[in-house]
Amino acid sequence: MTTGDVYAIITGGGTGGHVTPALAIADELVALGHARSSIRFVGAARGLEATAVPAAGYEIELLALDGIQRSLAPRDIVRSVRAVLKFTGAFIACLRTLGQLRPAVVVGVGGYASAPAVLAARVRRIPTLIHEQNAVPGLVNRIAVRFGAQPLVAFPVPRWPHATVTGNPVRREIAEVVRRPVSPPRVSVVGGSQGAGRLNDVALGLYDRWRAREDVSVRHVAGPKHVDACRDRLTTLRRAEDRLVYELVDFEPDMAALYASSSLLLARAGATTIAEAGAVGIAAVFVPWSGAAQDQQTANVRTVVELGGALAVSDADCDVAHVEPILSELLADPDRLAVMGAAARTGGHPDAASALGRIIEGAARVAA
Repeated sequence: MTTGDVYAIITGGGTGGHVTPALAIADELVALGHARSSIRFVGAARGLEATAVPAAGYEIELLALDGIQRSLAPRDIVRSVRAVLKFTGAFIACLRTLGQLRPAVVVGVGGYASAPAVLAARVRRIPTLIHEQNAVPGLVNRIAVRFGAQPLVAFPVPRWPHATVTGNPVRREIAEVVRRPVSPPRVSVVGGSQGAGRLNDVALGLYDRWRAREDVSVRHVAGPKHVDACRDRLTTLRRAEDRLVYELVDFEPDMAALYASSSLLLARAGATTIAEAGAVGIAAVFVPWSGAAQDQQTANVRTVVELGGALAVSDADCDVAHVEPILSELLADPDRLAVMGAAARTGGHPDAASALGRIIEGAARVAA
């Protein structure tokens, strides 16, 4: 790629919560007429973006980055010093890349992987926008806004009264999902791109309790790191007379199909998952991860619960004895599921990607 060929650099990642919105933004820019080759990514070599972005057909520059450790243990202090040195090298590399490519705009989607390119963009005086997916802004995005980046947010953020509320962008295939009644009703258990141990325990507990049922089915997305252990446990649980249709997979390659064929979602309260559930209008039981920075996931789910589109179960209460009666009660009341799905849709932003695309183009034009 040569100088002047790049329209936008999208930077950030680490997990699906950052990578999925980033790809949705990129796809929207392509839909607006920008060449796919003119949209370039910058991310971390250790993040999900390292594989997901090339798979989507975009170029990416990968940086050697590590996160700062919060512990003061000697080993963690050494790791943090190494992380600072790596960040310095990544920042210099980004300064060089931005100077060579001269993009019209830089868009940060959060995560430590976005910091070098966003800060380099501010130094280079390139129009810079950040999109914050969570109700509580992350550290990198807070720093970026202090350096003059324009904030775009999924939820209103009191500390940024000037921010534009866009919602979280979802991929076009998600926004276009048409849901229809499923027989028998299906519960989909999704723990995010990495899986969730507590939700895996609940899903397998559901198998144990529902093994004789034919009036419900389960789709269990365990996560690549957990699936082998889950398969072993499932093999131990199975009996010849079991009737429950139970699908166990490591990763869900087609979330649009999953949403279209599910009656109820049991999931972590990641911002992207909440956005997708709202966009397609599916009732959900969300379990905010207690380890999320600043308890972001509890804040994320608050609005949709208040709308009546979902129920929330705390991490501490996330076991099959507590969750199974909630799911069974919901499954027994299709009308309630329909009302919850409609309420979730009222808080969704299926046009968020389109709104972000227009704002990004506007920022680039103003600077031209």
